[in-house]
Amino acid sequence: MVRVVTWNLWWRFGPWQERQKAILAVLRELRPDVVGLQEVWEEGGENLAGWLAGELGMHWTWGSYGDSALWQRRIGDPGVGIGNAVLSRWPVLERETITLPTGETGETGKAPAEDSGRGGRGALYARLGAPGEPVPFFTAHLSSATEASAVRCRQVATLAEFVAGHRGGTGFPPVVTGDFNAWPDSDEVRLFGGYKTAPAVPGQVLIDAWEYADPAAPSATWDMANPYVAGTFGPSVRVDYIHVAPTGRGGPGHVRGVRRVGDAPVDGVWPSDHAAVVADLSD
Repeated sequence: MVRVVTWNLWWRFGPWQERQKAILAVLRELRPDVVGLQEVWEEGGENLAGWLAGELGMHWTWGSYGDSALWQRRIGDPGVGIGNAVLSRWPVLERETITLPTGETGETGKAPAEDSGRGGRGALYARLGAPGEPVPFFTAHLSSATEASAVRCRQVATLAEFVAGHRGGTGFPPVVTGDFNAWPDSDEVRLFGGYKTAPAVPGQVLIDAWEYADPAAPSATWDMANPYVAGTFGPSVRVDYIHVAPTGRGGPGHVRGVRRVGDAPVDGVWPSDHAAVVADLSD
């Protein structure tokens, strides 16, 4: 079994020093094989993913989003980097990062504020040296502006091409994690999956692992029950995803179970503004 987690760690917002201990506690209990992380901070040679990997005895890699100034202005600190990261039980054999496109203009004729400028969103690929077959693993963070569905469609098209370019040479299907900032029935999520509409890359289908979840299970990863979220706009919704290319039942990468985690305080501290998603896949 391969246990996969995706989690947006909310960068350096809120009580971040207390939160990182809560994040570690959740991951330690889960004992994942591989984790895709978004909004991971780096400063002065220190990196949240590196610290987590050291505490958990895992390998890791990190890649910046590109233009971190768009984020740094939000906390008034130009010295803190931001990016995606991968934690892995197995060595990282290859890695590559890309900056995802941002829209010059939205439907209103103005670029969403967070997407103005030269970037600020990205994706990270890591080929992991798992026993048997290497795992082509990806994690990404898409634009969050509510009106930016068209931007996210361009981003998932770029991400899908990135996946297609790195999925070969192994019998294990690609696994794509990330904060898509999009509803499950949105154009961008449907486009990326390629099984409810034409795929972004011809012939490439990537199944949302939550299709295998208990329909009664809580699914919202952006949840109004979280105090970091309660003061923002609603409603509660799932915006964090694990996608995997379909295989036969029992074949490598087949989804055996999926659920929400990191959705409660740890010693009085909520770990992040997002809940995480964990999926167990056949190896």
